[in-house]
Amino acid sequence: MGSFLFIFTKFVKTIYMKTSVDISYYPLNEEFVPHIKNFIERIKQYSNISVRTNSLSTQIFGEYKDVMTALTNEIEKSFELPHSIFVIKIINADREK
Repeated sequence: MGSFLFIFTKFVKTIYMKTSVDISYYPLNEEFVPHIKNFIERIKQYSNISVRTNSLSTQIFGEYKDVMTALTNEIEKSFELPHSIFVIKIINADREK
């Protein structure tokens, strides 16, 4: 029973792990603002995550797998523009509150 409880507890923690991300996008292009706004609008289309923006960065909150899936998809699209830089900080906790 003890090993089952350990595996079940680990499984539950994996499924429901909340994460918070602070991300900044720096497209090295003369017209950088439209690329940044486009990235933010695309990431806001994911209904299972929460997005907040300010003048310095964007914060993304939600289940770890949902957030990472959204980021992977949208960063890949942004990398179609040569010389795109992302600075990302990730914490394994819900910092939205």
